[in-house]
Amino acid sequence: MDKPFSSGTNATSHKKGFALIITLSVLAVVIALTGVLISYLDVARKNADETKALLQANLYFSDMKTFISKFKEKKTLYGILYLSPIPLRSEDGRFSLIVQCKPLTNGVNINWLKFSNNQVMSPQYNAVSKVFEAVMEQYEIEDPVRLETLLLEEMGVDEENDIEKQSRLRQKNGIISYQQFKQILSRYQFEVDDEKVGTVPWEKYFIFMPVSEIPEENLIDGDYLSMELLSVLFDVDIELLKEEWIPGEGALKDFLARNSISNNKKLYVKGFVERASCDVYFDFNDERFGFSFEDDEGEVKNFDFYGKQ
Repeated sequence: MDKPFSSGTNATSHKKGFALIITLSVLAVVIALTGVLISYLDVARKNADETKALLQANLYFSDMKTFISKFKEKKTLYGILYLSPIPLRSEDGRFSLIVQCKPLTNGVNINWLKFSNNQVMSPQYNAVSKVFEAVMEQYEIEDPVRLETLLLEEMGVDEENDIEKQSRLRQKNGIISYQQFKQILSRYQFEVDDEKVGTVPWEKYFIFMPVSEIPEENLIDGDYLSMELLSVLFDVDIELLKEEWIPGEGALKDFLARNSISNNKKLYVKGFVERASCDVYFDFNDERFGFSFEDDEGEVKNFDFYGKQ
């Protein structure tokens, strides 16, 4: 059942005032970050004008890794990058790039589906099961049971007799990337001939990371949820969320309090968590290329070159 929402002049004024504060804060930090980042990246550009795009991407990643590792106010840095991509451009116009980031934990982990018989992880399983079922219904997936079976097989569920495969799956820790997940979707689509599976914006609902059986290591960053996921988790009309939801620090707590909605506090992080995934897009020889990396509590890693965009 949809939850009631506050309305009226006060709510509107509060939202506009809050949005103005965010806008001014973002502008101030963007100006500061632009100057610092350009000073790092301009060096890479000068030293790599004639190299291939992959080498250029590696140079950008190396300098961004240095910058991020030395940046002390990570909460401020990612608080801005989570809200809006930052475009950077040198004064002479010879290079430009766009940096955008999101929390690594701003969704339900698809691997929580394997915890159906784990009482300790029941909040995680209940959350992912609820979202999975809602997505299956909303996008009219033809054979949800088969899709879930394929996912569980990839996670290593019900395959205790295959020792070699179990060892491989334990090393992979289940479904640990969106690329791996898409391969499962392709297999499902081939078997069932269900093209609708390709219309689902999966990354708005799920994350794809290794899991442990420790609840404290399997939490959701609720302040940066997509409206689609927030709507499912808290049974809220998404049209109303378009007026109410503003991601940012403390956003979930404020939103729930304003609308008298309760939540399982054991399922959501408390405060800032330094676990981010970033995409970088840059121009090279009149073409646009991209790469990604992760910042996992200070360890900047997992460079992945996207190639031409």
